[in-house]
Amino acid sequence: MAPTLGPDIPPSSSLSPYGRPAQPRSRSSSSFLQSSGDNVTIGSSPAYSSSSVSIPFEDGDVDVVRVEGLRHSDARLEARRQSQLVVEQEGELYPGLLLVTLQNHSLLDATSSDTPFVESANMGQSRDHGNQDVSGTRIVLLRIYGPSSDSMISRPRELQTLYVLSSQYHIGPRVYGTFENGRVEEYFDALTLTAADLRDPKISSWIAARMAELHGVNVEDVEQRQVGDDEKSIAVERNVKSWLGFAREVLALPSASDAIRQELDLDGFEQEWERYRLWLHKQNTSGLGNTRVFAHNDTQYGNLLRLKSLKEGQPEHRQIIVVDFEYAAPNPAAFDIANHFHEWTANYHSDTPHVLDPALYPTTEQRRNFYRSYIQHVASGAKLSAGPSGDALEVELQNLDRQVRAWSPASHAMWALWGIVQAREYVEGKDGDPEFDYLGYARCRMQGFRRETRELGVPL
Repeated sequence: MAPTLGPDIPPSSSLSPYGRPAQPRSRSSSSFLQSSGDNVTIGSSPAYSSSSVSIPFEDGDVDVVRVEGLRHSDARLEARRQSQLVVEQEGELYPGLLLVTLQNHSLLDATSSDTPFVESANMGQSRDHGNQDVSGTRIVLLRIYGPSSDSMISRPRELQTLYVLSSQYHIGPRVYGTFENGRVEEYFDALTLTAADLRDPKISSWIAARMAELHGVNVEDVEQRQVGDDEKSIAVERNVKSWLGFAREVLALPSASDAIRQELDLDGFEQEWERYRLWLHKQNTSGLGNTRVFAHNDTQYGNLLRLKSLKEGQPEHRQIIVVDFEYAAPNPAAFDIANHFHEWTANYHSDTPHVLDPALYPTTEQRRNFYRSYIQHVASGAKLSAGPSGDALEVELQNLDRQVRAWSPASHAMWALWGIVQAREYVEGKDGDPEFDYLGYARCRMQGFRRETRELGVPL
């Protein structure tokens, strides 16, 4: 589907909002439980939805998502009806300012008498992302939701997370306001990282620093526990427990092949998972890696941006911006790191984007490079005079690596189930030629789970 564009923007079927080819695989949308709609950049950049490559967007009923403290409009935008999306800007009269309002499916400029989402003072503020003063910015990101279900991700939770992280911690994109089926958020003058970028030692250390900053967020500020939730619960265990039922439904469909049922073997997986979970909790639960933190849980390269310029005086790691917090939730720090390391083995722009190559997993030295930066910035965030050094640092590096390896199979388990659930439309025959092989991805992840639990000596 062609992207929905702002005025005077030539159509582009190959660029994302941040200048990279759009990914065929997107966790922010689902062919079954969740479909994220078009991303629309307003201004001088092409707009593109990574989800629109493989997942047809259909207008329909969506839950209205609001957060106290954010401006809200009752307007509704339909992504397929480009003629209904109108943008007017007065760059000469109001250089650098775009006041966003919605009325009859329109975005109006500062000349409008309607109440804006974004006050001019707010749009002109420079935040501590390390980017240049945004007073000259005339681009925002308009995110339109598709029909959704809260079974896999929660839009209200995601929006609340974004609001708290951006307003209290200056992490992630700032949310300017919401409308009936979407939101207006900050646009960064940045490029999406590539698979090769993750392997660059300097960039890897920056990612580690940014992850340490996110892990320094007070969990209670962003966690939204449900009634009956254990205050020490972690997302990976909740997700595996809940997603397993949805995965069973998919493989129980008459059109699901016996071969794939036998290979994935969810009954066997459930037993393997419980044995692994019991083994995991018998390990040493102390140490940095086992700290329960607010984790991103999806730091693939497509969710990491690099600013094109950095404000003078900012530390260089602030070039990295983390986006897309759909799956962000409390987890052990080691799980979040392990999940990121698995993303080193992926290339979502290859001929086989669903295949993870274990040979690309970071080497010992590459992992230690990441750990050193992570440990340093954890200490910095805790306002310690200095991080560990010498023998103490070596002990910390070894302990963290051991904890990351212990939590590594959990990442495979969670995303294996995710892949099965995402494959529902293909299994039902509604998606004849998917651009991303979700079942193939699930198979690859399940193989990884079983391989790594064997290597760890988990009794199966």
